[in-house]
Amino acid sequence: MHLLVYVCLSFLLAATLKAEPLERIIFGSCSHQDKAMPILDSVIADHPDLFIFLGDNVYGDTEDMQELAAKYEKLGNKPRFQALRASTDTVAIWDDHDFGENDAGIEYPQKESSRQVMLDFWQEPKDSQRRTRKDGIYAAYTYGEPGQRVQVILPDLRWNRPPLSQVSKLTYLTERRPLDMGPYIIHPDINASMLGEKQWQWIEEQLQQTADIRIIGSSLQVLTDFTGWEAWANFPADIQRLKGIIKKHRVNGIMLLSGDTHWGEISYLAEGLDYPLWDITSSGLTQEWKAVSPNKNRLGSYTAKVNYGVIDIDWQAEDPLIKVSLRNVDGQHVLGMETHLSALSPY
Repeated sequence: MHLLVYVCLSFLLAATLKAEPLERIIFGSCSHQDKAMPILDSVIADHPDLFIFLGDNVYGDTEDMQELAAKYEKLGNKPRFQALRASTDTVAIWDDHDFGENDAGIEYPQKESSRQVMLDFWQEPKDSQRRTRKDGIYAAYTYGEPGQRVQVILPDLRWNRPPLSQVSKLTYLTERRPLDMGPYIIHPDINASMLGEKQWQWIEEQLQQTADIRIIGSSLQVLTDFTGWEAWANFPADIQRLKGIIKKHRVNGIMLLSGDTHWGEISYLAEGLDYPLWDITSSGLTQEWKAVSPNKNRLGSYTAKVNYGVIDIDWQAEDPLIKVSLRNVDGQHVLGMETHLSALSPY
């Protein structure tokens, strides 16, 4: 009996832990299935160990699951996409358009069916908890042994998110739009959460696991100040809870990745924390948005062209060096930052 339990536990650990360390992680979001994706040529040429799809991986926007599946099939039939998946491990979370409706949340009526279409496309095992959890498709993956271990956490920001509130059309047109801001307001319920209680409990458990670098891949921007578009800033309780968990459990090594915006930038926040958090937004692989919103937490400039993100980790350095780069369609560096692991590890 003890041997059987050990074998089963070993199998479960092997399913979530890959021994090889990650040295190059590439990520991106917002890939329209009807558009060519030449940027993937540069992604493949950069030889990632892992690619993280951060949402809007197709533009489904439908309650017809046959239509949604057909749009995934279009993406899957692209030779560049096939080449990426053949050469690189890929993991994925959804945002609104692949969830099924623009800016949708808990109210979207087809989320259970959409879940299965999405997970079928990404070849999620039939017995995966992502297929049956009552509160979303969130997931976590671990790579490398202690000392070189990267944990990738992908929260689900759609399944539980309460309906959004917004200003009037007149206020949007006269006050928000001229400032390149969106129509939404901070949620009137100060305790409202995009993630929900069960998912937060799961995240807290994950952040107590052994890891040297912890990447939280959010489909929405985490550290931007309020822009009127969808972001964590619309749900301040979620931001405060993340900060509280970091301090309570003395969690080192967190880096944030995000998508959604159709522009790329890096946001920085140190207030209320014992080490700075970085939010690297990469969007999109095919989509662009010229009316870039203001962001007081933005580090330097932004890119409004198609882009992808790269994280390089030099584990051989005495103090491992982490380099972040946003790159254009030709694979050229556009903007970035770097830090040592010690700067993210005060505890």
